[in-house]
Amino acid sequence: MSNQSLFPRRRPVLPPVLPRGEVLATYSTYADAQSAVDTLAKADFPVKQLAIVGNDLKSVERVTGKLTYGRVALAGAASGAWLGIFFGILFFLFSPTGSSLPFVFAALIMGAGFGMLLGIASYAINRRRRDFTSTMQVIATSYQIIVDVELVNRARNLLSGFREAEPTAPAAPPVDPPVPSE
Repeated sequence: MSNQSLFPRRRPVLPPVLPRGEVLATYSTYADAQSAVDTLAKADFPVKQLAIVGNDLKSVERVTGKLTYGRVALAGAASGAWLGIFFGILFFLFSPTGSSLPFVFAALIMGAGFGMLLGIASYAINRRRRDFTSTMQVIATSYQIIVDVELVNRARNLLSGFREAEPTAPAAPPVDPPVPSE
């Protein structure tokens, strides 16, 4: 899968590579990793130097229900009705007479009918292969925040709750204590 666009961008798109740097922290949920990045952003940390990397990807399919002829017919009718409304409105807009509003309703009914028939026919053909509805997700088991090596200590201090130390002038080197004279 690619993120290529039909419209050219001004900046060249970088090829997909893993970010380089040091692991700042590891979280079990994406929301926790996002929260840590938000904390750093609020502390004026250069967040462009961060990346959230999901590790150990898993494909999860959650079954949401059982397919029946009734559900398939209703879903097909709804889908067909939308298509019918679309064509009915197009016909209404480009009709030479202004009294074509009943055609919109007729197109809705015809679209719902055809959608219902196509949905039932498709379900009857594929019934033995898939008799349930589901949603598919790809999730990671852990999320790491990667940061540039030069900024890792600063980021760790900010995440641990310490205020960032202001740069100060170097202290004078220690002087040996005076030697007592005899």
